[in-house]
Amino acid sequence: MKFAHFLVALVVLALASSIATAGDPSPLQDFCVAINDPKAAVFVNGKFCMDPKLATAKDFSFSGLNTPRYTGNKVGSNVTLLNVDQIAGLNTLGISLARIDYAPNGGLNPPHTHPRGTEILVVVEGTLYVGFVTSNPDNRFINKVLYPGDVFVFPVGLIHFQLNIAKTPAVAFAGLSSQNPGTITIANAVFGSDPPISLDVLAKAFMLDSKIVSYLQKQFGGNNK
Repeated sequence: MKFAHFLVALVVLALASSIATAGDPSPLQDFCVAINDPKAAVFVNGKFCMDPKLATAKDFSFSGLNTPRYTGNKVGSNVTLLNVDQIAGLNTLGISLARIDYAPNGGLNPPHTHPRGTEILVVVEGTLYVGFVTSNPDNRFINKVLYPGDVFVFPVGLIHFQLNIAKTPAVAFAGLSSQNPGTITIANAVFGSDPPISLDVLAKAFMLDSKIVSYLQKQFGGNNK
């Protein structure tokens, strides 16, 4: 009898374990609207796969990541992302890579999130001040100054940034745990959305005068009148 009870408990535990670990695969784009006509379908969760027999080395390689990128823009940084769109062989493999170049004296990779990937960053040149903010309600700011050879991790979905605090250019490389991690730059998303978010919403959310919100929207390409 005790053995029967043990067996039932074991089966229940196994079922509970399988339910706890079961789940849908993580989305690889912002959304995927269901469609009944397969002929009209455009996306799967990822990319369609070619016949493996047709794959060649070019499907798994990229050249030129050693070349410095232009950083003369407003934020003083340039991100070269190698995801599945640049290296087709990354499809279904769950990784991507980025090179980030920073201008001297304040080159900034502005506050942003990766909704589908954790980031691990290694500094190759320069000195970076980096950090991320934890989720509500704590909103802890975890930050550190990094030097060449230093590594820092930005957990998936959390707002983070990197700032070059040196007088020389800086370079870092980042690995991300998704073939398409996505990037949401906070200021661009909030003040540069298309169509623009209501002035009333942003003024109340940020506790700002609507004229200031309107000015910020113009800076980021919004057109809220």
